[in-house]
Amino acid sequence: MKVVVDEKIPYLQEPLRTIVDDVVTLPASDITARAVSDADALIIRTRTRVGESLLAGSKVRFVATATIGYDHIDVAYCLKHGIRWTNAPGCNASSVCQYVECALRLMQHEGFLSLSGSTLGVIGVGHVGSLVRAMALRLGMNVLCCDPPLEEQDPGKYVFHRMEELLERSDVVTFHVPLTYQGAHATCHLADKAWFYQLRRQPLFINTSRGEVVDTEALKEALRLGLVRQAVIDVWENEPLVDRELLSLARITTPHIAGYSADGKACASQMSLDALSAFFGLPRVSVPPLPLAEGPYDIDADSRRLKASPELFEQLRNHYPIRRE
Repeated sequence: MKVVVDEKIPYLQEPLRTIVDDVVTLPASDITARAVSDADALIIRTRTRVGESLLAGSKVRFVATATIGYDHIDVAYCLKHGIRWTNAPGCNASSVCQYVECALRLMQHEGFLSLSGSTLGVIGVGHVGSLVRAMALRLGMNVLCCDPPLEEQDPGKYVFHRMEELLERSDVVTFHVPLTYQGAHATCHLADKAWFYQLRRQPLFINTSRGEVVDTEALKEALRLGLVRQAVIDVWENEPLVDRELLSLARITTPHIAGYSADGKACASQMSLDALSAFFGLPRVSVPPLPLAEGPYDIDADSRRLKASPELFEQLRNHYPIRRE
């Protein structure tokens, strides 16, 4: 049995080699149709687009992405051709919540806002958003939740608010939605020019979901005009390219690492291993114990590194230091 694995997925290769006889690790850029033609399974990240151009004519029967998001997988193609795919929902939710809390605490330390008594608008209250909601309540913040798909599915789970009310009342707005392009609740460019013009309290703007959820040009205009007082940006349209103007306008800018704690990565790897073992009837194996971090998380250091060298986006992401939750 042959499994092709993105070489940047940590804590995975050692246990995988104990149950699979042929494990091939490759950079994401080298996971091509030729490379996977005789593979039985793939374990990937968001940098590998999975669909007909990659899988046509291959032996691949199973694809695991060690990420929450799966917009890089052509789900319809996999379903049509009997290819099982899995993602890792919630794997790094605690990591993203840690990132958001550190951003909020830094902004309070710099006098931007007082957390106690201020209002946080959470757009998307799934795995990540629900933890952010609980964290904000613990910090003494008021929380407004907006999640139309969840509200339709489970209207009694939270007190939900209309987007218009959230934009009127929030001192901080944070996005935790998947990237979707179709349907009544599509999220691509959800935060567009009209959206920003509905803001009433010049909030702190945080995006750790997907870059395309936000219209970059609209966000830059909102920052220049003061509709948004400040921004925390971890995800970017057209990654790994970084909009240099937004980089300079936003207070905190990082290379898509909000979910990159060692704990979150290990959880994603474990979920991928479990799914592969279950599909192929292999023994369950566990990721190795995690190393200790060198110190508490410094979100500002991450921001300084990207601001200094935006051209190193992928390098900063691929060689991210150990960070424990």
